[in-house]
Amino acid sequence: MSSNPFLRLAGAVAAPWPDEGAVWHYGNPLGEQRALERGDAIVDLSSRGVIAVPGPDRLSWLNSITSQELLGLAPGESTELLVLDPTGRIEWAAKVVDDGATAWLIVDRPEVDGLLGFLTKMRFMLRVEPRDATGEYAVIGSSIPLTDWIAQRSGGDHEIVAEWHDPWSHVTAGGHQYALGEHPAAQWSWYESIVSPDEQQRLAESGAPLAGTAALEALRIAAWRPRAAAEVDERSIPHELDWLRSAVHLSKGCYRGQETVAKVHNLGHPPRRLVMLHLDGSDAVLPAHGDPVLLGGDPVGLITSAAIHHELGPIALAVVKRSTPTDAVLMVRAEGGDVAAAQEVIVPPGAGATADVPRLPRLGARTR
Repeated sequence: MSSNPFLRLAGAVAAPWPDEGAVWHYGNPLGEQRALERGDAIVDLSSRGVIAVPGPDRLSWLNSITSQELLGLAPGESTELLVLDPTGRIEWAAKVVDDGATAWLIVDRPEVDGLLGFLTKMRFMLRVEPRDATGEYAVIGSSIPLTDWIAQRSGGDHEIVAEWHDPWSHVTAGGHQYALGEHPAAQWSWYESIVSPDEQQRLAESGAPLAGTAALEALRIAAWRPRAAAEVDERSIPHELDWLRSAVHLSKGCYRGQETVAKVHNLGHPPRRLVMLHLDGSDAVLPAHGDPVLLGGDPVGLITSAAIHHELGPIALAVVKRSTPTDAVLMVRAEGGDVAAAQEVIVPPGAGATADVPRLPRLGARTR
């Protein structure tokens, strides 16, 4: 029997990749989605892992090895960071909230060992003690603060260790948005709370409205919100996913991969770009992660996430070649058959090259 109390509830369906260990839905995914969006329901996020980083040097140390500016992070303030390789490709992503003594990192569970191993190797002589705290805590998701959600239903004592508020709803300090026009994230509100196992048990047994991760995924896709477990592959750079918006500080000090971040943003263009696809639902075929996206029969990208939204219908996020025409009708080759898809541009083909660099005359050319 599962140790997750939410999976033992009536109607609970275990989630597939990338949310193994959590509840996918309780029998009514669209109803759960509406409840979650309204702030009525909470989500079991047992697919998350937790890394605790206590120690007086924690913020300056994390600042020096990641993409985010953390030196001024106040207790209770939330942000997110990326760990890049030397060529600027994304290796790990983490949600960060500090409580004044410990920096709490929330990640997808399969990422815990790799990120913790990297952090442990980078400690040197600094006063930090990163550890895997996944077994000590649980993570609960909600679209309003969990303290407010509990107060509306029962009040009383509760055990919330730390609460992360997703910064995706706006362009953070030092960030940059490639998406043009009105951004759906303006309506995005999301919290992930680290709680004790006893609190997790109480929430599961409360009888209050619950939603599964299927509901969360649909709302996330509609908000164009990238997720490391789904949208990132071995080639991904932050620009392709519009992740400069909330996870990269463009004017902070040196860190691994910074040269690529600055070069692509100022002088170049990301080779691929994130799009949202509105899928033809007439055949009730929903693509899966990794399904190819085609233009005229030729592959131009891959599906990263797909879901059925309660208002938009079947939608997906995909990463496609930068050169893919923005007005092209695409085709997704899914297991159940080909699915037509219309693009909604997130990262435009012209993203990047923001520096105003004057063009130099060719050698030998006349200048008057």
